Amino acid sequence: MARFCPLFSGSSGNSSYIGSRSAGVLIDAGVSARRLDGRMKLCGIDPLAIGGIIVTHEHGDHVSGIRVFARKYGLPVYASAGTLRAIEESMDGVKLIDIKAGAEIAGMEVRPFPTSHDCLQPTGYRIHTGDGRDFCFATDLGYLSEEVKENLLGCDMAVIESNHDIEMLRNGPYPYHLKRRILSDRGHLSNAACAGFLPELLKSGVRRFVLAHLSDTNNTPWLAYEASLSALVQRGYVKDVDFILQVASPENTENKTVIF
Repeated sequence: MARFCPLFSGSSGNSSYIGSRSAGVLIDAGVSARRLDGRMKLCGIDPLAIGGIIVTHEHGDHVSGIRVFARKYGLPVYASAGTLRAIEESMDGVKLIDIKAGAEIAGMEVRPFPTSHDCLQPTGYRIHTGDGRDFCFATDLGYLSEEVKENLLGCDMAVIESNHDIEMLRNGPYPYHLKRRILSDRGHLSNAACAGFLPELLKSGVRRFVLAHLSDTNNTPWLAYEASLSALVQRGYVKDVDFILQVASPENTENKTVIF
């Protein structure tokens, strides 16, 4: 059965596992190899089951642990051409592969799609698992483009960014230029923007949602969850009957794995 485990999610580092017990891929590696090893062990994931690392973009909270981890386990790293250009100088000894229109990794079909963020060539991923399930991962989104929406629609499980509460951000401690960046079309997706799209996703057949990449400063798990829950309930959907909604924590200390 397909499983998703958000190992780390948020401002301080990001990495997730998607696959089966015996084979899968790592999405990003934005924490140290030591921390990744420790968290995977607690979550029951064998690093030797990983067939490769797929990268969303080059920011440090997504790539800082890649070189050491990939070299330790002999893993190839897949990303867009732009992302590879941005990281290649720091990836000595790592096999880098342009994912282009897609790749087969660990028995799964991995297809990238463009996202909007302030980096060279960011991507999200739609993955068709070995047991026929469709999974979509879309974080670090300035906005929900038509291409992002198209890839999220109709999948069995969607991981989608719910980064900040707009009022917390506006009234918070960040300098003005950083607030503008986050609120821009190349920044991050707000709770409200994420929540507003979930009813359409549910109507298309998505039943499992994981809210990810929450800001440590400008959000809380409760605010993100309540925004999305309210949007779905107001349309007449029933929690745990019509849909399952979860929030990825900064560190998966509860060792949560979603089976879908």
